Amino acid sequence: MFEHDDSGAPVAAHAGLGAGAQAALEELLSGISLEVSWREAAAIDAAAAVLPAGTCIYVPSVPGQPIERALDVLGPIQRHGLDPVPHLAARRVASRDQALQFLSEAVNRHRVHRVMLVGGDEPQPGGPYASSIELLRSGVLGDAGVREIGVAAYPEGHPKITLERLWQAFDDKVALAREQGLGVYVVTQFSFAPGRIVALCGELAHRAPEVPVYVGMPGPSDPMALLRYAQRCGVSASRRALSTLGSGIARLVTHTDPGEQIAAIAHYCDTHRNGNVVGVHLFSFGGALRTARWVAERVSANTALRA
Repeated sequence: MFEHDDSGAPVAAHAGLGAGAQAALEELLSGISLEVSWREAAAIDAAAAVLPAGTCIYVPSVPGQPIERALDVLGPIQRHGLDPVPHLAARRVASRDQALQFLSEAVNRHRVHRVMLVGGDEPQPGGPYASSIELLRSGVLGDAGVREIGVAAYPEGHPKITLERLWQAFDDKVALAREQGLGVYVVTQFSFAPGRIVALCGELAHRAPEVPVYVGMPGPSDPMALLRYAQRCGVSASRRALSTLGSGIARLVTHTDPGEQIAAIAHYCDTHRNGNVVGVHLFSFGGALRTARWVAERVSANTALRA
């Protein structure tokens, strides 16, 4: 496997972890989460059988689908002893009443207590909310019984929003959440440029040291699938990084593995003891069961190592 520097070029992988970084790795794995789309509802039974109890399972909002579609997946997740976390995309909400009904059902029927709040990529909002901060400002999350929100951060910036606006929105969301008595945490977009991830983690530790951070990264995935998702998400460095592998290496590397990225974050945590990185979030890209098995194998391996 390869890691990549800020330019996207391959660099040497980690040779190993010291005791402090190994302890940090165990903590990161204890706070791991992953995503399951509504299309993968059939995989939940098998995934739940191998995942640690209480693992957070995120259900992304899908363009062109009503926000209520996530309810089909939240129930099975909760029944299997996992922690369901729906995304709520502000620009896909048709009305405050729709958001309140969806969130209330998620909370009351499926024991949802946290929501990942995102803006959505639609050119025009489908209702009264053009951004996630407008939806948060409405107070509908607290009214529905949500107790905690996740907000996004971007190692490589956002293709449609300036860095200044991104940070202003972040500060505003943290402040609004506090005013409303909501907990708040960060989930970062994925990137294959460790330097940019570390820089973002450092900025978050400086700007909001009390806000927990979960570093997003791709789960075990086909390299070409990663290229497609990178293009959709505007992750330019990841596109460059994967492109440098070439088709020959892509054929040899059947599935990429997030282990080296997690090791890099563990090393960061070991050398930045005052940081606020507490876990890892894996984007499964349609491979929820494959990602769940990877998590189970890695947690088991670290448990055996500790013993």
